[in-house]
Amino acid sequence: MSDLFGTGPAWGAARYPTVDELDSAAHALARRRPDVCRLRRVGASRHGRPLRMLSIGHGSRHALVVAGAHCNEPVGRATLLRLAERLLTDDGPHGGADVTWHLLLCLDPDGARLNEPMGDTPFALTDPYRNFFRPVAAEQPELFHAGPRAGTPLPETRALTGVIDELRPFVQLTLHGVDIGGSFVQLTRAVPGIAEPFAKSAAEFQIPVELGPYDAFYWTEAGPGVYLMPRPGSREGFAGLPDEVVRSTWYYPHRYGGLTAVVEVPMWAAVDVADDRPHPDPDRALREAAGALHQRVGRVAALLDRARPFLPGEPDPLLRAARFILRVAPVVAEDWEDIARRRPHDPTIPPMTVARVRSLEIAARRAGLRTSAMLSRLLRRCEQRSAVRLGEELDALVGQWCEECRTLFRPRWIPIGHQAEHQARTVLATVERLS
Repeated sequence: MSDLFGTGPAWGAARYPTVDELDSAAHALARRRPDVCRLRRVGASRHGRPLRMLSIGHGSRHALVVAGAHCNEPVGRATLLRLAERLLTDDGPHGGADVTWHLLLCLDPDGARLNEPMGDTPFALTDPYRNFFRPVAAEQPELFHAGPRAGTPLPETRALTGVIDELRPFVQLTLHGVDIGGSFVQLTRAVPGIAEPFAKSAAEFQIPVELGPYDAFYWTEAGPGVYLMPRPGSREGFAGLPDEVVRSTWYYPHRYGGLTAVVEVPMWAAVDVADDRPHPDPDRALREAAGALHQRVGRVAALLDRARPFLPGEPDPLLRAARFILRVAPVVAEDWEDIARRRPHDPTIPPMTVARVRSLEIAARRAGLRTSAMLSRLLRRCEQRSAVRLGEELDALVGQWCEECRTLFRPRWIPIGHQAEHQARTVLATVERLS
């Protein structure tokens, strides 16, 4: 980054900014450019941390950009800084548009802090898992019916919907990331022409466009790497997973005529997720992916049983999250096995390309990595020798399974500056086509 923020380090290139660093940069920018920038608090997290939003410009139409909804996906923080710089220094078409930009700095600061520090780049593939945390679905702020009681939104969710009610944005852009894979866009309504600039940007930074991501397995494709979310009441995805789209805040802007775009960018590129050739033996591959998922979560579940005497008596967010994956993953694996049985006779199953199968294979390995990483973190807090040995065993699993991912998927690290610039360009292109 330039000296625009007065922060010194090049956050968008060297490493992901922390929540505090992003907050400090936003304060510095608001002080330096009070003519066009306003920073305000729009709510508070469950633990009382402020939720802040930086607004840039004075246009009559409003674009809302949300970072940090999934706390283990730090690229959005780097992208927000890149966006702010571009909005204040670029003479592109968005610069003269009648738009005010609103950048919600981090929707889940509590969870983000549990993932820090990420460390400096270049990362090892194991690095993001050393301090990994991703909450259960009921504790993710983009889900409407989360909270301690059914139907009671989290305070972060209320803050987000309150901003949408106030601004009535014509577009909400939410910044997400994946560990291994490719880049793709999910839309609640079609954005004509977005596939071309999205693909052009991805190609420039050698980021594969994901053709058939796990998240959008059954969704309608609106262009390469661009997917339309299902309407409430329609089939969303695998039977074992919660209906996150139906329950999410992504359709909330529709009450004001707006739409939502979710922009996904990977840390590591896996070139096979862009291969749209038919898979030579998809049924076998599906059964093997399901078997890998069963095997890994079964192994972690056995370690969890051994670790029970050392785990906290009170419900811990890391423990809830690990147990959630261990409970849901076997059902998802059964979904995949069912697809392999039905596929030759069921026209509703999408074509099983190399890309689509590879995405499932990556997801199968991800579940074991995440659960073993979170349980290892829990055991690091313990002093008992047996707990330490269990933690070391889980750490060894993380290393072993990351090495397997390196062999199977040949992941290539994407510099953070490239991740952030590609995501920022996709955001700008989306707004430009809707302006």
